[in-house]
Amino acid sequence: MKKIVYILPALLLSWNVGAQESVKKWTLEECINHAIANNIDLKQQEQQRAASEVDLNTSKNSWLPDLNASLGQNFDFGRSPSKDGTIVDRNSSNSSAYIGISMPIFDGFKIRNDIAARKLDLQAATETLNKAKEDLAIGVASYFLQVLYNKEMLTVAELQLDLTSRQVVRTEELVKAGRVPLSNLYDIKAQLAKEEATLVEARNNVNLALLDLAQGLELERETSYFDIEAPTIDDAVEKYISSILPPTNVYESAVAVKPQIKSQEYLLESSKKTLKIAQAGYLPKLNLNASYSNGYYHYSGDDVTNVPFNDQLKQNERKTIGFSLSIPIFNRFQVRNSVRSARINIINRELALENSKKVLYKEIQQAYHNATASQEKYIAAGKAVDAGKEALSYAEEKYKTGKSSVYEFNEAKTKYAQSLAEQAQAKYNFIFRAKILDFYNGSPITL
Repeated sequence: MKKIVYILPALLLSWNVGAQESVKKWTLEECINHAIANNIDLKQQEQQRAASEVDLNTSKNSWLPDLNASLGQNFDFGRSPSKDGTIVDRNSSNSSAYIGISMPIFDGFKIRNDIAARKLDLQAATETLNKAKEDLAIGVASYFLQVLYNKEMLTVAELQLDLTSRQVVRTEELVKAGRVPLSNLYDIKAQLAKEEATLVEARNNVNLALLDLAQGLELERETSYFDIEAPTIDDAVEKYISSILPPTNVYESAVAVKPQIKSQEYLLESSKKTLKIAQAGYLPKLNLNASYSNGYYHYSGDDVTNVPFNDQLKQNERKTIGFSLSIPIFNRFQVRNSVRSARINIINRELALENSKKVLYKEIQQAYHNATASQEKYIAAGKAVDAGKEALSYAEEKYKTGKSSVYEFNEAKTKYAQSLAEQAQAKYNFIFRAKILDFYNGSPITL
């Protein structure tokens, strides 16, 4: 029976290893790239940017001529107009054709400023999309690090179970030798059962963390074949300490590159162009107009002689070219109020830009203090792990010789496990905070 107990886990482990060989392991960079390519919210943001491109194209086309054509056919009975404008007592029909073109020559620089404003809006939409990509990358990194943390907790649970399993065997030997009471064996087996349950929970936590990450990558239907590639991190502080820079230094870099700042800057410049568009309403507008028209008249009656169709086309054609100047005099203060609204919008954009910079600096400050605190906690946790390991080794030796109780051994093992858990939590928290500072510096998120 004992052989079955030891062989079965080995068989399950070998089966699990064989199954995992076919599982693709994703790096953090692959996870981020896949999320950016497949995230639904990002695709919606891309459509908003595409809409800004359409608006820009519409604005550019405002310089093009406006060309229209029309055809008409009228039938008159009794009294009808003739081609010379007189009214005659006869039935008639009249066919007409018209084509006209209108083109702006001067519009108070409205179109030019509108094109500039739409370009700035497109740039702002692009930066908004970039901000969404960065936010998604941070979210994926957070999920990724959570998986790494839960895997370390699984390793700790396996270590605890292995230590306890060995102590069960050792306790059985001590009981047979009469060096410890049978109650010790019952106690250590109860602890083993508890740690088996803890191991199951740790495995479930890993699966749940992988599920969260997979869903963030839009991989809901492929989670059974999903795992991550854990990076090699020997000393997190040594590897990422260069990322811990003072908030002022980070802010100086961030304010020049972060998309949320650049987006607000573009929107501010766009609002200034909108003011010039509104001010164009005070200026006159000059248009070029050209048209061509023709018609054919046919009268009914025995005593009527109609001019042939081709001759009428030559006689009735009309060609026109001219200019129209529109001078605004009074428009119920609409232009004045549009200008006022544009100036108010500029002030709001300036305040929004200032607020974005303040929020950015606060975020950097918080990230810096969180990173330094996590660094100190990680270093302290490492010392606690070393002390806990020594204490466990001492308790294990005492237990082997029957000089201590199972409770003392379990207490030392629990403290060691707790120190390992705290070290892992501090490590990944420090890594995440360091990566956040790199992110504010404009560096991509990598491990």
